Amino acid sequence: MGRTHHFALRVYFEDTDVAGIVYYANYLKFMERARSDMLRAAGIDQRAAIKAGEGVYAVAEVQIRYRTPARLDDELVILSELKEVRAASALIHQRVMRGPEIVAEASVTAAFLSLDGRPKRQPRDWIERFERLKGEAD
Repeated sequence: MGRTHHFALRVYFEDTDVAGIVYYANYLKFMERARSDMLRAAGIDQRAAIKAGEGVYAVAEVQIRYRTPARLDDELVILSELKEVRAASALIHQRVMRGPEIVAEASVTAAFLSLDGRPKRQPRDWIERFERLKGEAD
């Protein structure tokens, strides 16, 4: 994992509009997959947390900038870096890359919520894992 989590994907026909350009909302899906994979790689089991009634992450805020379109059959890599850890949320910077070119980038705040939708402190061991990851990125 190291400083930056890498998540590779290819653009398929279902990801594009009639012109073969990735539909803007699909970048959010790509980033969501990358964040989920980052958590899994850090040893965080979201499914077990939901089953145990501990809570769930939800996107509370996202700021995204589209720089250039991705197209059908492009090979992309989503780079995710943990920037800040709070008691009930985490700030993650993500970049969608095509080779050395930034296609889109976003700042995402993921809030930890109880199963009834209220903000809740993240499990302590998760915060510790995040702090270690953040420390690697500093």
